[in-house]
Amino acid sequence: RLKSKIAFIIIFALFPLLFATGWILFDAATELPKRQTEIIVPYTEFEWWLIRWSTNSTECRIFTNHEGLPYGDDVYVHCGVSLYQEWLDTPACEAALKGSDPSACSGLYLHLVASEPKEEIVHVDLPLPEAWITFSGCAPVPPDNHCESIPNLLITAQEPLPNEQITYVQGTYNKIPFVCAGDICEIPLRPTPDKGVEVTFWADSSFGDSSKHFSALVRVTDAGVSETPGGAGWFVDLMSSQYQGDSTNGCGPIWGAFPPLGGSPSWLSTPDWPELLASDKPYQYLAGKLIRQRLVDASSCPNGGLEENGYANACGLEVARPQVDEWQNRFDAAIVEAAQKTGMPGQLLKNLFAQESQFWPGALIGADEYGFGHLTEMGADTILLWNPVFYNQFCPLVLSNETCQSGYAQLSEEDQATLRGAVALRAGADCVDCDTGINLSQATFSIDLFAETVIANCQQVGQIITNATGETPGAVSSYDDLWRFTLVNYHAGPGCLSDAVYRTSRIPITWEDVAHNLDLGCPGVTDYVAKIAR
Repeated sequence: RLKSKIAFIIIFALFPLLFATGWILFDAATELPKRQTEIIVPYTEFEWWLIRWSTNSTECRIFTNHEGLPYGDDVYVHCGVSLYQEWLDTPACEAALKGSDPSACSGLYLHLVASEPKEEIVHVDLPLPEAWITFSGCAPVPPDNHCESIPNLLITAQEPLPNEQITYVQGTYNKIPFVCAGDICEIPLRPTPDKGVEVTFWADSSFGDSSKHFSALVRVTDAGVSETPGGAGWFVDLMSSQYQGDSTNGCGPIWGAFPPLGGSPSWLSTPDWPELLASDKPYQYLAGKLIRQRLVDASSCPNGGLEENGYANACGLEVARPQVDEWQNRFDAAIVEAAQKTGMPGQLLKNLFAQESQFWPGALIGADEYGFGHLTEMGADTILLWNPVFYNQFCPLVLSNETCQSGYAQLSEEDQATLRGAVALRAGADCVDCDTGINLSQATFSIDLFAETVIANCQQVGQIITNATGETPGAVSSYDDLWRFTLVNYHAGPGCLSDAVYRTSRIPITWEDVAHNLDLGCPGVTDYVAKIAR
């Protein structure tokens, strides 16, 4: 490690000289070696003839490498469109079936002539080198990410091919280039601006090529001497797909935005224990559902405890209150688990469910909205289009692998509708045969789906901000405000948000300005956000 650090310092210092003297040259026109290998695959080649019934003449030869009759594609490729269509239109030859002279039959037939064992050389792509990034000298633990002293940035690389090795780790730190010999690079850090500084890094291989170019955002800020655990020190944050430490940044890496110094506001936090999510709100819609499902006996109340709209009346709510308090907290453990798994703020998920469904995960009758978060058809479309990780996992459960490979946007309208319907079924939890009217296991399972839906909305919000400004979202908006924009996108859709952002003509793009423009075009949305972001 010491050698790598010394190498970094020396090469870093000599970098301008190396370029000036021509010691380090990068020729963009030089073709990199292909990271491939060849394997020999044995197979059997079958020769078929396409023969005309009337003349017994061979019209075409077809070669296949699979058992059974040639596929339509085989005939099309080897024989052309005319013979292919004539073969498709050929009726059964009754004379041949009866053992008579088939020359009176029209059209074409296939005849297997020979088979021969052969070998084929197949080119197989080999894995590229990898590089990972973390800290040395401190292992920051979220959410404080506190270190007593400023750590170093540690980049490690690995070459997966035998007989090859990593020759250099290089990149840029705050646009300043660095190079380290070998597979380890340790970079001294210094205090950064509140928005952090960008890092790019990659690994060069003795094979003659390099890993992908990775990116990271690092922030080092003075923790001061206030109530920070451990006293004086530093807040150290890192966001990267290659980060090997603990991270709860959620949508931060999507936007290139760090949480506020000292931690996020409570509505963007995730407690360590589910008990800290507990609430005791008087939810009339939830109380009405519990009464209708006969989980609460409100027969002593006027109208059985219900208003005409299905909500509980004052008496019904009072009678149902113990069950309301229990029900609104029964899914807290699953919310915390989903938050820890996906990086989504647990409190935001709970507030979102409270606002959308009051924790009743059944379908909203007459509105085609499903589950805790009242997922709509547009919401299903958003998660499938803007969360590719979810799409790649979910699509093959519904459609064939081959169909899914083209991506959601390229699917037929029928296949897209099928997927949206499958997502809606996964979001909802109605159960006619269940005592509660709800499949509780399915309801718990659906919480992960809604966390993934929020991630999709984060992705779409990031693209909207970039399209409007040409900048990384975190460079023109704060972390908190980007979350508020995400709630707008979830509730009202990208049209409302885009219009409001484009009407906001100045940078930074703040919630105050966007909210003003939302009130003009999409009234009621800012109230929705205020009820969740509290």
